[in-house]
Amino acid sequence: MSEQTERADKFLWSVRLYKTRSKATDACKSKQVSVNDIAIKASKSLQTGDEFKIKHPPVYKIYKIKQILHNRVGAKLVPDYLEDITPQEYIDTLNVINKNITLKRDRGTGRPTKKDRRDLKEFFE
Repeated sequence: MSEQTERADKFLWSVRLYKTRSKATDACKSKQVSVNDIAIKASKSLQTGDEFKIKHPPVYKIYKIKQILHNRVGAKLVPDYLEDITPQEYIDTLNVINKNITLKRDRGTGRPTKKDRRDLKEFFE
């Protein structure tokens, strides 16, 4: 019995890691997806048991394929096909970064002025 395979871009879209298949293809082209620390093309065949990384700067999220599927599935069914094996320290790092990036502006203050934008740009650089 031959092992099932699927194109990388189609699989990433099927398990809802990317909203569209073209975004999954673009991620592969921009070397954000890798298998065995080698950037892959969108046409690379993935199979059951493969582990791959997706770059979420400054860390990578690591996934293991439990089962290959050929059509997009609902969010509740994704854990049947994909396992997130990202180390907890990477997840904590992402959570801290996301928490710090969120800026709070008082409601009704309107859009930032040019000076506000310059200040924000200076702050983040």
